[in-house]
Amino acid sequence: MSNIAYAQSEKDVEVIAVKGQYLSINESNSIKTPTPIIDVPQSLSIFTADQITERGITSVGQMIDYTPGVNNSQGEGHRDSIVFRGNRSTADFYIDGNRDDVQYYRALYNVEQVEILRGPNALLFGRGGTGGILNRVSKKAQVGEQFNAYKASLNTFGGFNLELDSNIDTGDTSSIRINAMYESVENHRDFYDGERYGFNPTAHIELSDDTTVDLSYEYINHQRFIDRGIPTGSDGRPVEALKDVVFADPENNYHELEAHIYKANLAHQFTDSIKGNFSAFYADYDKAYANFYASGYDQNTNVVELDGYIDNTVRDNLILSSNMVAEFQTESFGHTLIVGADFIQTNSDQNRFNPVFSTTMDDREFFVANRPISLNGFAGVNASGESFTTGFTDLNDDTRVGLDVFSLYIQDEIEISEHLDIIIGARFDSFDIEVLNANPSAIETRSRKDEQVSPRAGIIYKPQENVSIYASYSESFLPRSGEQFANINGNNNQLDPDTFANQEIGIKWDFADGLSLTAALFENEQSSPQVADNDPATLDVIDSEISGFELQLAGQVTDAWSVSFNYSNLDGEIVDRNGGTGRSPREVPESNISIWNTYQISDVMGLGLGATYQDESFINNSNTATLPSYTRVDASAYYDVSDAMRIQLNVENLTDELYYPNAHSTHQATVAAPLNARLSIIGGF
Repeated sequence: MSNIAYAQSEKDVEVIAVKGQYLSINESNSIKTPTPIIDVPQSLSIFTADQITERGITSVGQMIDYTPGVNNSQGEGHRDSIVFRGNRSTADFYIDGNRDDVQYYRALYNVEQVEILRGPNALLFGRGGTGGILNRVSKKAQVGEQFNAYKASLNTFGGFNLELDSNIDTGDTSSIRINAMYESVENHRDFYDGERYGFNPTAHIELSDDTTVDLSYEYINHQRFIDRGIPTGSDGRPVEALKDVVFADPENNYHELEAHIYKANLAHQFTDSIKGNFSAFYADYDKAYANFYASGYDQNTNVVELDGYIDNTVRDNLILSSNMVAEFQTESFGHTLIVGADFIQTNSDQNRFNPVFSTTMDDREFFVANRPISLNGFAGVNASGESFTTGFTDLNDDTRVGLDVFSLYIQDEIEISEHLDIIIGARFDSFDIEVLNANPSAIETRSRKDEQVSPRAGIIYKPQENVSIYASYSESFLPRSGEQFANINGNNNQLDPDTFANQEIGIKWDFADGLSLTAALFENEQSSPQVADNDPATLDVIDSEISGFELQLAGQVTDAWSVSFNYSNLDGEIVDRNGGTGRSPREVPESNISIWNTYQISDVMGLGLGATYQDESFINNSNTATLPSYTRVDASAYYDVSDAMRIQLNVENLTDELYYPNAHSTHQATVAAPLNARLSIIGGF
């Protein structure tokens, strides 16, 4: 990076350097104790705000492309969805350590850094986190700082975005920071458009030398077209001839989200070695998404089957969290002890309506796979030439969920000697859910209370200060109500939570010249609900075993050249409940490789070049449909016009590769964007 200082003073740069060295500098970060990254016995990756800007990253998915052990899933075109070490999740997302489980696309305009942890993380985060979690650390107001930063971008599809970051010094002990953004969303697919905007004021107040308060409010409004991709053919691969066909309705494929998020955090330093944190988080979300999508395809007749639905979710989350971190000695042992408690109260009303086609009196109809599909609004012509009307009139489900979760956890990082540390801890969760199935044809109320203990243990051997060799074991669980609490139907023996166990050994080595190497071997046994191959609207419970290897190399090779190299190898096997094996889990590519290089040509100019490779993987658990492997090349260049302004160009898919990065179901493979560029002006005043 150059020395451009449009939004950072010397003090800010020092803070960012510390955050690069430590995963947790305060209560908002993932590990929650002041533990150096080298002493954390699990794999993790961090993207700082500077890296996000430099690489032109505008979405969570773009970060995942350059992270080992994880890959993107489609998310049905309306939400972030990550496959953490073979486990697909739409709910293991956090903001400042608070659960952010509603399904939507998360913006990055107000984040200081993004932390991606792999392996089960139930001890600090509770249910879920079975293969990993993603935590966004938000920007906070800075006392004694006065700056205004902006970013304006335009891409080759016609989309653009504007961002503002303003810190206002209001005195010796307080400050206000305002982050805001607007984005016009466009891409290469027919009918695709959208917009989103966010507004996030924060305040920081120092009540005394030992006590601080951070307050935050965020408003989110997001609308965009939903595109669930193209079908696979008789060979089980996406049909290239259909790459330009959008299997959707221009008027009834959309996603709308409005959210209000409130956060408050109180931190108090009781003594030099004891610190306490209390946080309150409240958010309400109002989301709707409607979509038609390909559910079947006959390549011989070029006829596609379309299905669809409209889904509404109104949810509010109240999260109260507190913890105490103490550092002390007992005889010759050093301790970093964290004790915490969480309370979560969630109310979630969800309903779904299916369409009814007048020609079939069902929710599915057949169309000739032409561009465009003969579906326009609630009328059209089917593959047989018959005119029809349709509408979302058939109630599929209507559920009203009440959830109370109470948790206690304790963890001790014990320094046995200068070279040996041990981590041991456990978390107790009480998960109490009540679901009213309000469908008039089958009204019923079901409740379920699960009490689960999730242990964690690790050992870190440090032959020297800049090298650590570790081994860890951890467990997590997921109640059968799933990530989105849709229902708890089924026999009693099907209601027990799914449990997940992870074993990992690894090495971390910080080179003297600024390079950092991390390598890890892991094995994860899991049982998780996944989309059924034959009906994307339902779930199957899949038992699987995932083992793998991850490698990360990051840092400065020379004063001018920095590099980030990532490699992961995954081997998965589905374990049939009758004892059979042989199939591979969906969306688990054997190999993922990515590299990003930045080279500082001069004090005012730099270049970036990167590539990401994803091996082929199965789209479904029956292993009848496949995503082909692909390699994508990306590049960037920037020029500092002055100390307060930069011009930056980011190019994605430099070689104009046709590829299919992810899928949701057998006939829903995403068509990736062709060669595209984003021009940005970044500066401050």
